[in-house]
Amino acid sequence: MPHPIRTAVTAGVLIVTLDRPRAYNAFDREQAVGLSAALDVLDGDDDLRCAVITGAGGRFCAGSDLKAVAAGASMEVAPRGFYGMLERPPVKPVIAAVEGAAVGGGWELAMACDLVVAAQGAVFALPEVHRGVIASGGAIARLPRRVPYHVAMELLLTGRTMGAEEAARLGLVNRVTDDGGALDGALDLAAEIGRGGPVAVRATKEGVVRSLDGDAAAGWAVSRELVERVVASEDMAEGVAAFLEKRDPEWTGR
Repeated sequence: MPHPIRTAVTAGVLIVTLDRPRAYNAFDREQAVGLSAALDVLDGDDDLRCAVITGAGGRFCAGSDLKAVAAGASMEVAPRGFYGMLERPPVKPVIAAVEGAAVGGGWELAMACDLVVAAQGAVFALPEVHRGVIASGGAIARLPRRVPYHVAMELLLTGRTMGAEEAARLGLVNRVTDDGGALDGALDLAAEIGRGGPVAVRATKEGVVRSLDGDAAAGWAVSRELVERVVASEDMAEGVAAFLEKRDPEWTGR
């Protein structure tokens, strides 16, 4: 079987492609391990200036593969955390190139990147509450620091879908391209970053991250506590089962 992560290098940019198109590039254990390994290469190779993460098949990522979750697969890869990136991204800049859907953990993956380029038809959503789970890949910590409180709460509590233009207006997307053009747009942005001094670029990212790090650490601690509570609930088991069985969930509140 093909590996769920493909990599290529062009002009000092590592292109990382999530390659499970039949599963909407949703993460299983192998894909999480592969992404972590690719980012280790990014940080360890002085010839690489930044990375672009994109998805195969005209889609970005549908988050976690719930079949893998139901089978007990772990998406945690030490030391980078969920999906092999979300808690500890690389020290070099990473750009998300989003075509199609970035939902659930897929949007959280884009949030963990430093810049986001989205195609006109891209959509973003955090539908976890409709599955009886919570956004455990960083959105609870990151989203309220990037948009106003009420906007963050609406997106997290309703799971509604947002288009690329609205995401750009809110500052969640840097650039919007024509459909099919997100990767090229991200590579153009990477080329602009590449004209800066490598040491200065890394130090700039480090400075920004460290200035926010205290809040981020507290957010992750709260997220873990809440995940443990939700994972133990009957509602989560019912939400996942209902999704896999293609039916409406019957919530009990327990």
